[in-house]
Amino acid sequence: MHPLLKTIHEPHQLRALPESSLRQLADELREFTIDTVAKTGGHLGASLGVVELTVALHYVFDTPEDRLIWDVGHQSYPHKILTGRRERMATLRQRHGLSGFTNRSESPYDPFGAGHSSTSISAALGMAMASRRQGSDRHAIAVIGDGAMTAGMVFEALNNAGDHQKQVNLIVILNDNEMSISANVGAFSAYLSRIMSGRTYTRLKGGTGRMLGRISPPLLDAARKAEEHVKGLLTPGTLFEELGFDYFGPIDGHDFNQLLPTLRNVRELPGPILVHVVTKKGKGFMPAEKNPCTYHGVNPFDRRQGVTPARDVTPSYTQVFAETLVELGRADPRIMAITAAMPEGTGLNEFNEQFPDRCFDVGIAEQHAVTFAAGLACEGYIPVVAIYSTFLQRAYDQLIHDVVLQKLPVVFALDRAGIVGADGPTHAGAYDLTFLRAIPDLVVMAPADENELRHMLATAVAHGGPVALRYPRGSALNLPRESPRKLTVGEGRILREGREIALVALGQPVHVALRVAEKLAEDGIDVGVYDARFAKPLDEALLRQAAQAGLLLTLEENTLCGGFGAAVLEFLARDGLLDAGIKVRNIGLPDRFIPHGTQAELRAELELDAAGVLHTIHLLRM
Repeated sequence: MHPLLKTIHEPHQLRALPESSLRQLADELREFTIDTVAKTGGHLGASLGVVELTVALHYVFDTPEDRLIWDVGHQSYPHKILTGRRERMATLRQRHGLSGFTNRSESPYDPFGAGHSSTSISAALGMAMASRRQGSDRHAIAVIGDGAMTAGMVFEALNNAGDHQKQVNLIVILNDNEMSISANVGAFSAYLSRIMSGRTYTRLKGGTGRMLGRISPPLLDAARKAEEHVKGLLTPGTLFEELGFDYFGPIDGHDFNQLLPTLRNVRELPGPILVHVVTKKGKGFMPAEKNPCTYHGVNPFDRRQGVTPARDVTPSYTQVFAETLVELGRADPRIMAITAAMPEGTGLNEFNEQFPDRCFDVGIAEQHAVTFAAGLACEGYIPVVAIYSTFLQRAYDQLIHDVVLQKLPVVFALDRAGIVGADGPTHAGAYDLTFLRAIPDLVVMAPADENELRHMLATAVAHGGPVALRYPRGSALNLPRESPRKLTVGEGRILREGREIALVALGQPVHVALRVAEKLAEDGIDVGVYDARFAKPLDEALLRQAAQAGLLLTLEENTLCGGFGAAVLEFLARDGLLDAGIKVRNIGLPDRFIPHGTQAELRAELELDAAGVLHTIHLLRM
């Protein structure tokens, strides 16, 4: 199995191969990638689409001296396999194993870590500029997908790079996996690209002025305009050319006869340069080619059967949110839904099916999504921005300045809040309570179960002001479904009376608190459990009652730095309740980035499960 791939431990061994062997290597690399992800789960489709491109880049460029930056990192598995990590791929996305994204601490071949999109060009430009200042001729190559090109940050980087024409060794590879090329257009484009990137074309282009230098200025100007006009007709890269890039492509990203000469030619040219490469997501694995969305991120699966629907009938919190939003949308036509390129991940595909004229996918543009929602809210609509907790970080200024400062009725539905699992620190929803509760006039709440999620969503759309609703990744509790109803903003609930110990929890940890209370009751310890529901505003009456216990613990899945527990402590101090000598401890995420692993593994390791909380309580009572 994989006889040629087994001989490649570092890219310098790949570069020693004859070109005639690259097709075999790519085929083995693709098969190894499929086998790996079938066992571990992960981002399959994007990785399969860049197999040939990955081989070609490491073959032509002197990595790691030349810096190769993969945008997001969804597509980096073939890169990992070729850069000394093949034997560890069985640990992909597992605790203490390889990251699912590029990671600077993992390999010198990962010059820049990424888990969020659209950062590669900015980082590569910084590296290219550093190379110039250091007197080095190394290249910085950013590989970015067409979807990631929708982010404003990309155009900021392109605009800045254009200020340094012919001064930086920056190459941007636009990996376009949405466009298909017909044979004629593809062949012509590849031929044109090779000519345009070759030395002959470059000499001719540069020689226009020399050939016509002795002719009158008006004729010289006309010749140059004609040259640019013809080039603009023949190539689709006018936008990039206007931004200061030399554009080459589109070329077939699965054809080494096109990839290698083009990459070799642009390697010899001064930058910035953009190479447009067309690939097929899921290439070489028919189920992934037919259903690229399904195979974007997958759980372990049987290669012979492909990905099969989950048998667990328990709905996820995402599904409950999606179903509830549709219900509320039917009753109120003012409700609009917005996603930043995550309709499936956030569940908005269902809302879009029901109300296509009220659902907006704005692309990977979180900042725009928030201010777009603000504009809708100004005109009397109720926008619901469905977004992962980790991605709302990218629009923090818009959240404050454009929504909350103006008290606009925008609802932020924050999926994947808390511990997310295998995606690791780039995707952990560890900070939203901290950065949200610092904002005046923003209501922040978290449900303990799916019915509370339904009630809170109904409360949010009826509130008339800005609201953030956070909920976790994973399965809900499969409770009998209740009709959504409005809650009193800032009112928690007492789930269990108790005077000796008070467990005040927010969100998913409420049920951890209930299990802990039941266990301690077996030992005759009287424990009260309080579901805070709201991180802002706090239920102060509820907290005063909880503070009557001798020991009060807060539970949350957010960093303890400025989170829910910190808010409770601030209130207890301000209200003078700490003066009575109550012992208070906060349980939550520590002040460090949370690694990848299963949610259960991480909760146990961080002592956020019932066993961990019990251990903490026993230590405090010793």
